[in-house]
Amino acid sequence: MTKRIMVVEDNDLNRKLFCDVLKANGFEALPVADGERVLETARRHAPDLIIMDIQLPGVSGVDLIEAAKKDARLETIPVLAVTAFAAKGDEERIRAAGASGYLAKPVSISPFMSAVKALLPANRSADA
Repeated sequence: MTKRIMVVEDNDLNRKLFCDVLKANGFEALPVADGERVLETARRHAPDLIIMDIQLPGVSGVDLIEAAKKDARLETIPVLAVTAFAAKGDEERIRAAGASGYLAKPVSISPFMSAVKALLPANRSADA
C-alpha cells in the first residue's frame, strides 16, 4: 500500500520539489501551503508522515507540531521538521516539540529520502 506523506511548505518551489521527489520514490504526496490548514488536512487524510516547514507565515511549525502531538487522532504520526533554522539549540527545541526527525535547509535528495524512509511506520518504504 502506498504511503501518504503530507508536505507542509509555504515556498512553492520547495513544496513542488519535495512532492516530486516523494512521487518519484513511490509515495503519495499531499501538498499543503497554508499552515492554518495543516491540522484539519491531517485529520481528513491521515498521512503516514508529515514533513513540516518550521517557518510558515502566520503560524509556527513548532506550534503545529505541538498541537498535532496533543491531538489523539494525530499524535502517532511522525513529523520530519525541515527548516532553515540551524542555530544552536534549534534542533533540540524542535525535537522537544515532538518532531521525530530534523533536516536543515538546503536539503539534499539522498538525506531527505533516508530521513523519510526511516520515519515511516512498518512497511517503511513504498517498495518494501
